[in-house]
Amino acid sequence: MKKLVIFYSLDGNTKFISENIAEEIGADILELKSVKEIKRNNVMKLFLGGKQAMMKSEPEIKPFDIDLQEYDTIFIGTPVWAWTFAPALRTFFSKTKIENKRIGLFCCHGGGPGKIFEKMEEKLEGNEILEKIMFKDPLKHDKENDAKKAREWAGKLIEN
Repeated sequence: MKKLVIFYSLDGNTKFISENIAEEIGADILELKSVKEIKRNNVMKLFLGGKQAMMKSEPEIKPFDIDLQEYDTIFIGTPVWAWTFAPALRTFFSKTKIENKRIGLFCCHGGGPGKIFEKMEEKLEGNEILEKIMFKDPLKHDKENDAKKAREWAGKLIEN
C-alpha cells in the first residue's frame, strides 16, 4: 500500500504536522506551493489570504511530478483561511482528479476550523474519507503533543 501526504503551509504548522504523519507511516510527501506566495512576515498576509479564500481564488501552483494513481491512501492537510482550505489547495483540487482513494483530512487553525472538512469532502467526492483531525497552531501551543497526536492518528488509520 503506497501512501502520500499532500499539504499547503504558509507559517509552517501544516508542514510540521505533515512531516510527522509522513515519517510515522512511511509516506511520500507533496508540498503545494503557489507561484506567487504570500509573504509570511507581511502584516497583510491574513487579509490577503482571507480574501483569496473567500473569493475562491485559484492561484497558480508550482508543477509537481507525483502520479496520484500510484497511491492507495492519501492524507491532505491545510491551514484554515476564512473558515475554508487554502487557495493553493483549491487550485490543486480543480486541476487534479482524485478518486477511489482512502483519504485522511487534517487542518491547522488559529481560532476555528469552520466547515473546512465539509468543503474539502465536497471536492473529494468518489473517495473514502477515513477520518478528520484538527490542530490549533501546533508550533505555538503544544508542539510535542500535537506531533504525537498526528503520528498516532495516522498510524491508526493505516492499521485499519
